[in-house]
Amino acid sequence: MATKFINQLRSCICNDESLASMSPRVPHYTPSMTKSPKSLSPHENNNNNYNSEERSDQFMNAVFQVTGMTCSACAASVEKAVKRLAGIRQASVDVLNNRALVLFYPSFVTEEEIRGKIEDAGFQATLIKEESNAKSIQKCRIRIKGMTCTSCSSTVESALNALHGVQSSNVALATEEAQVHYDPKVISYNQLLQTVEDTGFEAMLISIGEDISRIEIEIEGMKTDHSIATITKSLQALPGVQDVDILPELNKISISYKPELTGPRTFIEVIESTGSGHFKAMIYPEGRGKDSYRQQEIKQYYKFFLWGLIFTIPVFLTSMVFMYVPGIKRLLDAKIVNNLTIGGILRWELSTPVQFIVGWRFYIGSYKALRHGSPNMDVLIALGTNAAYFYSVYTVLRAANSRDFNGADFFETSAMLITFILLGKYLEVLAKGKTSEAIAKLMELAPETATLLTLNEEGNVIGELEIDSRLIQKDDVIKVVPGAKVASDGLVIWGESHVNESMITGEAKPVSKRKADSVIGGTVNENGVLHVKATRVGSESALSQIVRLVESAQMAKAPVQKFADRISKYFVPLVITFSFSTWFAWFLAGKLHSYPHSWIPSSMDSFELALQFGISVVVIACPCALGLATPTAVMVGTGVGASQGVLIKGGQALESAHKVNCIVFDKTGTLTVGKPVVVNTRLLKQMLPQEFYELVAATEANSEHPLGKAIIEYAKIFREDAENPLWPEVQDFVSLTGQGVKAMVRNKEIIVGNKSLILEKDITIPTDAEEALAEAEGMAQTGIIVSIDREVAGVIAISDPLKPGSQEVISILKSMKVKSIMVTGDNWGTANSIAKEVGIDTVIAGAKPEQKAEEVKHLQASGYTVAMVGDGINDSPALVAADVGVAIGAGTDIAIEAADIVLMKSNLEDVITAIDLSRKTFLRIRLNYIWALGYNVLGIPIAAGALFPSTGFRLPPWIAGAAMAASSVSVVCCSLLLKNYRRPKKLDNLGIHGIRIE
Repeated sequence: MATKFINQLRSCICNDESLASMSPRVPHYTPSMTKSPKSLSPHENNNNNYNSEERSDQFMNAVFQVTGMTCSACAASVEKAVKRLAGIRQASVDVLNNRALVLFYPSFVTEEEIRGKIEDAGFQATLIKEESNAKSIQKCRIRIKGMTCTSCSSTVESALNALHGVQSSNVALATEEAQVHYDPKVISYNQLLQTVEDTGFEAMLISIGEDISRIEIEIEGMKTDHSIATITKSLQALPGVQDVDILPELNKISISYKPELTGPRTFIEVIESTGSGHFKAMIYPEGRGKDSYRQQEIKQYYKFFLWGLIFTIPVFLTSMVFMYVPGIKRLLDAKIVNNLTIGGILRWELSTPVQFIVGWRFYIGSYKALRHGSPNMDVLIALGTNAAYFYSVYTVLRAANSRDFNGADFFETSAMLITFILLGKYLEVLAKGKTSEAIAKLMELAPETATLLTLNEEGNVIGELEIDSRLIQKDDVIKVVPGAKVASDGLVIWGESHVNESMITGEAKPVSKRKADSVIGGTVNENGVLHVKATRVGSESALSQIVRLVESAQMAKAPVQKFADRISKYFVPLVITFSFSTWFAWFLAGKLHSYPHSWIPSSMDSFELALQFGISVVVIACPCALGLATPTAVMVGTGVGASQGVLIKGGQALESAHKVNCIVFDKTGTLTVGKPVVVNTRLLKQMLPQEFYELVAATEANSEHPLGKAIIEYAKIFREDAENPLWPEVQDFVSLTGQGVKAMVRNKEIIVGNKSLILEKDITIPTDAEEALAEAEGMAQTGIIVSIDREVAGVIAISDPLKPGSQEVISILKSMKVKSIMVTGDNWGTANSIAKEVGIDTVIAGAKPEQKAEEVKHLQASGYTVAMVGDGINDSPALVAADVGVAIGAGTDIAIEAADIVLMKSNLEDVITAIDLSRKTFLRIRLNYIWALGYNVLGIPIAAGALFPSTGFRLPPWIAGAAMAASSVSVVCCSLLLKNYRRPKKLDNLGIHGIRIE
């Protein structure tokens, strides 16, 4: 079993299909021009077929046993040595378990080469073959209730990681969720839930897996064990059903399924037909799901705060206000027995419900925390309030038994402490709910209902039915009227209209839609009626992928959070130790008369003064604020980014992006529009253009390269059947990485490629062809040479215009002190012309995918923090090698991109937005730490009485408690200010709009 650190790499991997889409395939010409089938425009057909000779290997991961490592420096040496190899996607070394996990491209590097590189670094390495395949690992998300600080989340995380079968876990305090990668063959998710429960917290399953959909159904009439078993058996018999969970107490059933095989309408039909029609089923109301948990928590804190306030106000008035009103003071000071007063009894009675009923949750939390040896904030609160309360009880009882005792009680301290802390928790939960508004807004894009059409065999509509949009199944036909939202991703099978896709793609201008065009769920139909065939539903939809990506980003921890995690282990024990030390020091000083008696207030003695100082120290310390400093800022930052079309995959990407001082740009599809067109053809043989392009188009028809597509589109003008042309039959087709293609067409050997390919095949390039190539390169065009039977037959010049605003974006980056470099697989002449036009000084041309990655690593070795901006499969090695990979042209399959940041709008200007947002977010994290540490570093000494000898100022415990509550609220509110983020004003003056080619 691979160790915990595998999670750092597995977060980059979605599933095998995703990996296939990210393979470093380079058909020919300019590597960067190739578009991933998973990143096609919504208007392009995703059903691409690859020739077997074109497809390269998927990413693979291998685990090595490394012996000889003694410290983190050794681990760093191994990691650095491995990353120097071409084709390394990621490497992570665990010095404690002597393991190295490497994710790599097998087409560029082998396991043996990796092992040899580790040994070259001075260590022994052995491949652990049985661990090199992680396909059996599954992911689940768990909601955890009751965590109050980083100590709580660390306890749960440690307990989960200790389980056999758990590969890694990540517990997020801000979202109150856990994400666990585990082997279902070894451990079940029920055992994970039980482990969380055993650590003292409530656990509830949110989801299992990423490649399956999940639906919750409410069932009426499910009362007996027999009926439950009958329903379960009926559902499990359906093809595509993965898992069935029944919660009889809620009359709810949760089903995981494969949407291509079955769907929710089928489940409802099966349930209602089971048991002679005694059951009635419907989609479980959304209001009882995830959002309701947060609302329930807010209401609970609000209710307890109000009850605390009802009892605390009278306690406060009797101890702090009425004592200065003569008539009431006499009444409160009236003695019942010996020195026991009416006021003392009244305060005792009023504070007891606050201490033991309203504050009961702190006792439970303290017990659970101490039982597992991880003291948290609840322990501090319980310790402080109990000290105040029980000392007050002691003073009351002693006064009742003595005529000479005049000690003061602190009932108002315990009651006010609990009430103020509950107010702080209420405000904190309220604010934390706002940090995840981005996900709620994304989910609201989906319409509540949809119009389902019934078609006859001829395809004519014979019926309409309005259904819950969550009941849509694959291949359903949905009617979308003007002004309505598209209910599902799909293909238009009838009608014409314009669809506003700005909420998904960022394209401000409505996009024309007609038969065979794809549409995205959540977008708005402007005019005209469309009939849409659902192709991707449930978790497969674009909207679901975006939501899942944002949720994963908000779960991911930034490296800077390790600082808070380290502090949390020792924070509470140190505070308790310091509190007792404070009390003992002041008490001892009082007994030894080390300070003037006049320092002691008239209402207390030296013991009570010392006790107040000790309680103040306990209650002012706040571990919560430290734990919330990073995750709340990351949550808001990623949410704001999503709302602006910049999807940032978690804290790691945010932290790296704010340090970026060098950006490597791909050319085609990044700096240019990415829609090349043929602009000139020079024939060098006596043949008709139609015959020439017949042969070339037939050869290129098997390629998915943008240049090949441009040639095919141009060739159509010579055909009468331009809509669906039939090209001559092709034999022996071969794609030559980074150079071109060759094939046999009509018994002629056709080679289409760049100059290096023609020379490599020992074909003479005539002077006319050289001149044509030079002319094309001088005009920033790409020259393609065509050879027929080993003789150059012509040169095709292809142009790809610059994206609007490219020059301005490079200029702004220079003003931000970020260096820009262009690395492309295109020829030097074309690349240099484009670079001069946009203002880039450093150009690397003719680079293959592995060479792009090597250039990124070279820049990193030179001390740069590098971001790679690209748009295709060929950029994947460089995207992964860079400190921050930025994908341009996200299309609809956003969640499976190799990059750390995905720019949904396909705008180059959003590169600046991503870097600026990360800088602003990280600045907010720093401010949060200043808030959190400031409260503790300054507050604890003041609470301990540091200012009392010189100024006479002391911090009463109830004020210290209010300060502690305010610290967490301050941190969350500081993070929430990020919601006001506005991109740099310089970008508003560019007038750049999303590029979307029909």
